[in-house]
Amino acid sequence: MAVREPRSLRRPHRFDVFIAVGGLLGGLLLVALGLATRPSDDPIVLLDGPWPVLLPLGVMAGCEALRRIAPRTALLTGTAAIVLDTLTQGNLCTVLMYTDVMYAAVLYGSLASARRIQWITGLLTVAGTLVPFAVWRVPEALLIGVVVGIVAYAPAATGWIVRNHRDAAEAARLRAEQTALLAELDRTQAVTSERARMARELHDMVANHLSAIAIHSTAALSIDDPDTSRQALTVIRENSVEGLAEMRRLIGILRDGSEDHEPAAAPTLDGLEALVEGARANGLDVVLESEHGGVPAPVELAAYRIVQESLTNALKHACPGRVTVALVQRDGVLDVRVRSPYGRRDGPRAPGSGAGLVGMRERAALLDGTFEAGPEDSCWTVRATFPLVEGESV
Repeated sequence: MAVREPRSLRRPHRFDVFIAVGGLLGGLLLVALGLATRPSDDPIVLLDGPWPVLLPLGVMAGCEALRRIAPRTALLTGTAAIVLDTLTQGNLCTVLMYTDVMYAAVLYGSLASARRIQWITGLLTVAGTLVPFAVWRVPEALLIGVVVGIVAYAPAATGWIVRNHRDAAEAARLRAEQTALLAELDRTQAVTSERARMARELHDMVANHLSAIAIHSTAALSIDDPDTSRQALTVIRENSVEGLAEMRRLIGILRDGSEDHEPAAAPTLDGLEALVEGARANGLDVVLESEHGGVPAPVELAAYRIVQESLTNALKHACPGRVTVALVQRDGVLDVRVRSPYGRRDGPRAPGSGAGLVGMRERAALLDGTFEAGPEDSCWTVRATFPLVEGESV
């Protein structure tokens, strides 16, 4: 981020320099033409002649050049110059430049200075109206207050109005930038969440079939028996076809809605029987115990994927023995538990990356559930619980 240089080191703005030069030349032209704001015989004129007018004119032109980078200094110096100008025959350009210096002091100065200038010019206008009228008791005395109001209070009030509009526009711009930033953060978070969900779906759908293919292909290569090889190749073919079908389903979900066909429905708990049958075909001894009623669709999908991933891990790592899958619904909670034999395993094994446990834990966390996995009584136990919202069912 760029460091803003102090006002004392900044150069006058080009537009301010143009105003200063224009005001100075205009004032010199009025002096050359002999045009003044007061006649030489006016009682208030203490410095007669055209030359005394040049000093306040030059000072005011310098204040105009500083109106943006040093508004308070320009206003104080300009006030002294306008007082001096009142003691001469006066110059219209000096008065006009002073009104602009007053306006700039409120617009570009600090907020505290802008408020004080408003109060001071307002009080001077009231005093310039009431005091001369109280002293001289003539209606013409009210014109002094009118002149003070035009020269001092009106520019200050105009600067205050413009400043408020400018600040409001700046605040609106900042709010728009913050809204855009929040929208971009939301979009990034949504994309990240969707990518994580797609990664979980892809892993859960394909890992089971690829693990079975890896294990049975290893068995076919290690055992020189035609019947065993034929059975292994049959299992490999079935898992390949099912894996391709799952991949097509995921690709159908990722397609846009312009296609005529709809993607296949997400798996539900009713499909656990088929899932268990597939695990049995791959060589697992699986028992399914399911006691549940209506379950919300997100919970159904998460429970199905956790059972699927648990059976995949059992196929890759479990020892020979019975695998138990139990789903129980009670007290507004669906409890999912998968137990498989735990210990050293002989025979072919498929490598694991640990992504399955991470995906199961993420699924449970997204639905405010719990997840635990680890050895328990010579078994590897995977347990997940999901709270069920009352009145929401499939």
